Parts: sequence; structure tokens; C-alpha cells
Amino acid sequence: MTTAWDNFHHATLELVRSAPIKQRLICAYRRHLASVAEDQLPGEIREPFGQVVRCLSGVHPLRGEDAVEASVRKMSNHDADECAAMIVEIFGLICRAQSTLAHAANSSDSGEFEVPAWIANS
Repeated sequence: MTTAWDNFHHATLELVRSAPIKQRLICAYRRHLASVAEDQLPGEIREPFGQVVRCLSGVHPLRGEDAVEASVRKMSNHDADECAAMIVEIFGLICRAQSTLAHAANSSDSGEFEVPAWIANS
């Protein structure tokens, strides 16, 4: 099963390719972010993700295009840059949230400070 972290990681990789920013945004959303459900995300990330979704699907499409293409077509390059930056920022928030959870799980396992074996045996 693909996690939200995986989807945002791959979307971020799409955003650093050499294609024009608008094309990269469309690919990142279609290939990786469209399948992310808000309930997969930590609470503090849901609103920023909702903003990205609204940015990338808020425009009524013309014949032959979908809402993502229409929304990105209407963006300025500056708006496209800002939307891409929000995606990268959300990926960073997800990484921090996972790191915090992992740290909390590791520190609650033993309740004591662990000493590396090579020090303990000296």
C-alpha cells in the first residue's frame, strides 16, 4: 500500500524535473497526489493539502481538458511556483510528523537511556 509519505515523496521528485513548472504540477498531482485521501494525513496537514487540491482543481475546465489542466493553465508562473512550494512544504511536514512519532515510540519503549554495547562493555 502506498502511503501519503510515498505519494508526497514521488510528487516532490516530479517537481524537480526539467519540464516547465505547470507541466510538473499536473504530473505531480495526477500521478501521485490525486489518490491521497485526507484521512491518510495528520490533522495539521489536512488544511494545507486542501489548499493544494483547491489550487489544482478549482477552475471549470474547457472542452477537452480536466479541472487540473484548467486550473494550472489559469495560474501565473508565480502561482505555479507557490503551489509547488506548498507541496514540498507538506512533504516536509509529513516527514517531521513521522520523525516525531518514531522518536516518541523509541523513547517510550525502554524508558531508559540506551548505552551502546561497545561503551557498556568497557
